[in-house]
Amino acid sequence: MIKAIIVDDELSSIKSLQWEIENFCKHVEICDSFTSPVEAISAINYLKPDCVFLDIEMPEMDGFQLLNKLSFRDFDLIITTAYDNYAIRAFKESAIDYLLKPIDSDDLIKSISKIKKNKQNSKLGLELKKVLNTFTQQKTIKKIALPLAGKIIYLEPDDILFCKADGNYTEIFLKDGKKEMVSKKIKNVENLINNNSFFRVHNSYLVNIHYIKEFIKSGGQYLVLKDQTKIPVSRSKKEDLLQFLTD
Repeated sequence: MIKAIIVDDELSSIKSLQWEIENFCKHVEICDSFTSPVEAISAINYLKPDCVFLDIEMPEMDGFQLLNKLSFRDFDLIITTAYDNYAIRAFKESAIDYLLKPIDSDDLIKSISKIKKNKQNSKLGLELKKVLNTFTQQKTIKKIALPLAGKIIYLEPDDILFCKADGNYTEIFLKDGKKEMVSKKIKNVENLINNNSFFRVHNSYLVNIHYIKEFIKSGGQYLVLKDQTKIPVSRSKKEDLLQFLTD
């Protein structure tokens, strides 16, 4: 049997996945399920499952943070998400599976088959460890130095949600809700940041792609960030942006 744990902040999603597993994956035993990532950490470390179904987008603690807090990592990971975005596809390229909600039974069966083979070959958790090592290395990227009036502020790339042009100045919107004004044009700020996590989606907007939640095509194309901020996307940038997010 494959021992599994489900972590998802939505109880309805947990119940739906449980139903799929019970009806299509008879050799999978669900040890436990959690809507709280904090509770899930202790359970995963204690129960030592073969597989964890993990929702990445959770308000209390996202999936990346949960994974980095685990002491036990000898399990295969299946990401469950409603967002088919760049970050999830990056996991897919690393041979870690993900399932889009609503979950398709055929996709679920394929994912479980891979885990079964990995368990038989004593390879559980190998790809997860590789991805976490890469993720940790990315977190060590040097800080960005932005000159303000009479001082320089140092920010990590993930501190910044987006930048907005304001004439010869640029507003820097931070994830903690604060805002800074830099006496440089947005083109100069883009050069200062010089980080592949940022994309110029409009002449007036530079966006951290880590915080993109949705791309809305109708009613004027725009992005919706995780904090619900709406960012316009120019027609000339649309195709390049979509390509950038899927590479």
